[in-house]
Amino acid sequence: MDFNVRKLATDAGIFFSRAVQFTEEKLGQAEKTELDAHFENLLSRADCTKNWTEKIYRQTEVVLQPNPGARIEEFLYEKLDRKVPPRPTNGEILGQFMLEAAKEFGSGTPYGSTLIKVGDCQRRLGGAEREFLQTSSISFLIPLRNFLEGDWRTISRERKLLENRRLDLDACKARLKKAKAAETKAAAVPDFQETRPRNYVLSASASALWNEELDKAEHELRVAQTEFDRQAEVTRLLLEGISSTHVSRFYMHAALTHATHLSRSVCLYSVTLLSFRRCPDSLDVNCHPASSPTDPSAFLPLNSPSPLETDALQIEEVQPPASGTRKAKVLYDYDAGDSSELSLRADELITVYTVPGMDSDWLIGERGNQKGKVPVTYLELLS
Repeated sequence: MDFNVRKLATDAGIFFSRAVQFTEEKLGQAEKTELDAHFENLLSRADCTKNWTEKIYRQTEVVLQPNPGARIEEFLYEKLDRKVPPRPTNGEILGQFMLEAAKEFGSGTPYGSTLIKVGDCQRRLGGAEREFLQTSSISFLIPLRNFLEGDWRTISRERKLLENRRLDLDACKARLKKAKAAETKAAAVPDFQETRPRNYVLSASASALWNEELDKAEHELRVAQTEFDRQAEVTRLLLEGISSTHVSRFYMHAALTHATHLSRSVCLYSVTLLSFRRCPDSLDVNCHPASSPTDPSAFLPLNSPSPLETDALQIEEVQPPASGTRKAKVLYDYDAGDSSELSLRADELITVYTVPGMDSDWLIGERGNQKGKVPVTYLELLS
């Protein structure tokens, strides 16, 4: 108990001295050790990353689950370490209603057969939406939350420790400065005509005491400087590692690809409904009037090639420019989505270039005799 009391008193004294040092720095009455410009920039970027990560995390939660009650329920299940019960999406519910209605009307009727096709498409759309929400939560939200609750807490703790080390260092500098001033004053040559012999002894004794105090202050300053430098290095490494703890940027490309496939499904679903409206007499979704909406060319300008023809033209007929090709290092494995794309393997080198009218998110990649489109986000362009 006696040890704990002494430790508590020591900690209270350290806290009080740090508070005094901090207050004097704010009032401009004490010098402050400034960090270098690179370190200050890292601190500023870290604070910016934390603030924007919090905003993105909160808003992504709202986008993925707009219902506040459902979010609270998922939060409680997570805190209780229990699995969240599966919840069907609105699209899946609508598709199920359509399929049940088709059973009532009969699959042999035009209306029933149409409901079966549309309901199945709607159910698959709802399933894709649910899978997208789950994947987004695992691949996007969880890394962000791990950063805020894990990495950032560690960084905040080390930054607080660095601030304490800096206050201790500045306090040691102030004590050393005070000891040097006192030693200089004590070592001043006294006036032999006005000073009594007894004062010589007192002056010598005071000078010896201040010499001892000066040696002690210099030792404490060296220790404080070493601890400050060590803590600054630890904090700097953590701040520089923030970029590697972010969600990998290739996930954004995967999300974009998934959204593209989903939009195509929505387009087909809309085409089916539009076909149903254009054939009210027969209720046959397979009828194709003039400018049939099931034909992809109906959604394109006149005389424009289809998307497949455009891809084939870009890949098979495109020639590399005379100048403008670059080498690129592949960052991640990538499996081609179709014949127009080129599969990639991490760490390999390929030649890339662009062609007029091509999407800025893609490049033409060549590896030997193989050629195809490659996503920019999977590459590191080399000079």
